[in-house]
Parts: sequence; structure tokens; C-alpha cells
Amino acid sequence: MEKSKLRKISDAIWEIPKSGNMRVPARIYATEKLLDAILQDNGPQQAVNVAHLPGIVGYSLAMPDMHWGYGFPIGGVAAFDAQDGIISPGGVGYDINCGVRLMAGKLSRGQVQPKLSQLVDALFRAVPTGVGKGGDIKISREGLRKVTENGARWAVERGYGSESDLEYIEENGCIGIADSQAVSAQAWERGKKQLGTLGSGNHFLEIGYVAEIFDEEAARIMGLQKDQITVIIHCGSRGFGYQVCDDYLEIMDRTIAKYRIAVPDRQLACAPLKSAEGRAYLGAMGCAINYAFANRQIIAAQTSKVFKKVFGMSATDIGLRLIYEIAHNIAKFENHKVAGKMTKVCVHRKGATRAFGPGAQEIPEQFKHIGQPVLIPGDMGRYSYVLVGTEQAMAETFGSTCHGAGRALSRTKAKKAAHGRNIQNELLQSGIHVRSAGRRTLDEEIPEAYKDVSQVVEVCVAAGISKKVAKLRPLGCIKG
Repeated sequence: MEKSKLRKISDAIWEIPKSGNMRVPARIYATEKLLDAILQDNGPQQAVNVAHLPGIVGYSLAMPDMHWGYGFPIGGVAAFDAQDGIISPGGVGYDINCGVRLMAGKLSRGQVQPKLSQLVDALFRAVPTGVGKGGDIKISREGLRKVTENGARWAVERGYGSESDLEYIEENGCIGIADSQAVSAQAWERGKKQLGTLGSGNHFLEIGYVAEIFDEEAARIMGLQKDQITVIIHCGSRGFGYQVCDDYLEIMDRTIAKYRIAVPDRQLACAPLKSAEGRAYLGAMGCAINYAFANRQIIAAQTSKVFKKVFGMSATDIGLRLIYEIAHNIAKFENHKVAGKMTKVCVHRKGATRAFGPGAQEIPEQFKHIGQPVLIPGDMGRYSYVLVGTEQAMAETFGSTCHGAGRALSRTKAKKAAHGRNIQNELLQSGIHVRSAGRRTLDEEIPEAYKDVSQVVEVCVAAGISKKVAKLRPLGCIKG
């Protein structure tokens, strides 16, 4: 897309005006520098395509970490009226409820570094990683149905973590729209062996530390302090969610003709929210959302167990606890102001994070004064951020912000850039211990494959849709 087609709203917001059959304008959150990179792929056109969908309200939005995806751009946010809007699997993505969990403990960087290599090795053995990798949890079809109905609570009831964790997970770790009757036999089969596993690609488990604090009060309320050890878990619903998406893309490819929905790209296949097909996808998606909540809860418990073993300390002395957990591939019913009136909408966030502001009833009481914690992972060589949501995000982006750094290089280009290099050794020279299931993953995930997450975060801060709390730096990382 040519830059001349965009109108500058502010230093951080660019608008593509309505034209043709667009129902709303499209807005891209970016600095001029980031915008030049964003315009190099098809992501902006995808944001325009989303603006054509029935029932969309406000704007078709794209966050600064946006890039080309399936149907919707990754980094896309769109809200659809609950009465006459649609639901689109391409607006959620294949990895349903891919999300991020942040934990922090009592140990300091100085205490952990002498045993860092041992810790990373132990985590790599304890948390199964890699394409199609299964775990140690054996579960029946009926047992898996209960996982998808109860989410993280299922895991807690079986000794993975504690009841108090549930308060600090988006949706308290379980979304109520799940309908196990809407899930295919193939999805059930794929999900049986993958609970408690990390997966592949950009999924990771990272040991880091608090390198910098920007908001002392917010950090204090979250229990974050300088040099404190942190753990980030980034993964989703594995093959179970992938199959749910695949199943319903095929179904909805037929429904657009049935309901006479005109789409500029068949990857935007969708169904009315009130239709049988729309309700079925919501139910199956809900099952995948809950599967992912349970999956991260289990991995967190596995991580705590490894810390105790490596350091020979009690759980109390290590003090590893959940700060917050959020989703960034999800569609949910929420109430937002549209044209000055509170309206029930279905918000699609694909590669975007909920960022509710102070006072929101959906966030834990502990955070009501500062706003919802927002977790923004970067790449394995630089840094990640902890932010909070704002009232401006509620007013302008349906309470949404970025979700990470966003890719700057395709996986193919990243592998070419990594050719002849030893990425594991390069990171070790920087003091970062990395383990992966294969060299290919590390090559595809080299730090330069991603935008500088600090630039992405600064856009969200400049636009007023997030506030910085802390910067985290990596010490060790396991990847699939």
C-alpha cells in the first residue's frame, strides 16, 4: 500500500479513510519509521479488508507490531456488534489463546546466575518442546472434555498451582462459551497428548530479570523490583486449537455463500454471530481457549518444580508466583462505548492484547487503581516489557494494545540471515543460555527476525493506549 493513501492523525496513528465498500476506516498505530516497514507487506491491505465485514464498529485497527497474517493482519483488532456482526476464525488465528504468563519470585539475578545453565537444561528436560511433541499427561477423551470446560481450574484441582492463581488469569482461566459438542474428533485426538507442552515456532519459556522500572507505584503493586528473577511462558492451545481453526475455516468457507456475505478475501470467511455456524465456532473456540489456559497452568507448575529441585529450596523460599496471564489470539464478548453508547460487541484480537484501564471490573482488585497488567515479550536476545492498560485504550481501541515485537523477517529470510552462524553460541556470548529442539528453530527465531520491541512499545505509549511499568531482560530461554 502506498503511504500517500494514509492520513496522519498523530505521530502514532495513521488512518486509511473509508472507500469503496469499507464500512469503517482502518487505523494503523505506528511511528513514521515503523510505518515504512509495515507498508512493505500486505498487512495494511488486510486491515482494509477487515473494514468491509458486516457489523464492524469504530475502526479496523492494527497495532504497531502488525504484519501479514491469515485473513486478518497479525496485530489486528476489530469489534463487531453482537446483534448483526460476524465471527471470523481468521480474526482469532490458528493458535487460539496463544498467550503470555508472567511469574516472579524472591530470587535475585545474582542468586540464579551461578546455576543458570543447570536451570535451563532442567527446564528443557521437564517441559516438552517441539513440533507435535507430546507430554507425560495421559488423558481420556472424557477427561479432555473436562479440561476444555474448566480451563486452568482443571489443572489447579489436580495439583498444578494454587486456587489463588485463577484470579490473575484473564477470564479467571476459563471462558464460559465453551461447547464440547462443537469440537471434531480429529481435534480431540490431537489434544490428548499435548497438555503441558510448549510447542514450537515463537513459543518459549524464558528466565529473565527486572532490568528497569519506569513506574514505581505500579511495579510495587505488581510486586516487581529491580534484579528480581522473572519467568515468561508464551504458548497456546497447540494442535487442538489449530485443528479447531482448520475445521471451522472449511465450514465458514461455505457459510459466506449461504448468508450472502461479500468478503474481499476468502481468508476472511465468517458467519453471523447469531447463526448456528457462528455459535458452533464460538463454542469450539471456547474449548481451545480453556485448553490453553490449562496448558500454561501446567507448564507453570512444572517450572516451579524445576526451580525447587535445582536450587534445593522450598517453594516458599523461591516464592515464584503468578503476576498475570493474558491471551492475544482470541474473540470475546465485551461492552464498549460505540458512538457514545455502551454496546455489546465481539472483539477479535489477533496478535493483540487486552489492555483494560483503571477501574475495569474484569481485572483483579489489586490492579484496579493502576489498570490491567499487559505483557509484551520481545525476542530472545533483547528485552520484554510489562505495561498497564489505560482509559484511552478503552475509549479508542476497545481496550487493546500490542502483543509483542512482531516479525521483521519471514522465517525463510531469517534462516538465510542465520546461515553459517551458531546462534546458540552468539547468545551465550551475550550471557543468554538457550536450548531448543533443533537448530532450525533458533535460526528462524534470531533476534533480528523481530522488530525492536521497545519501538513498538513506545508507539503504544505515545498513543496513550498503554503505560510502561518495567523492562525485563533474558538470561535463559527454551524454545521448540
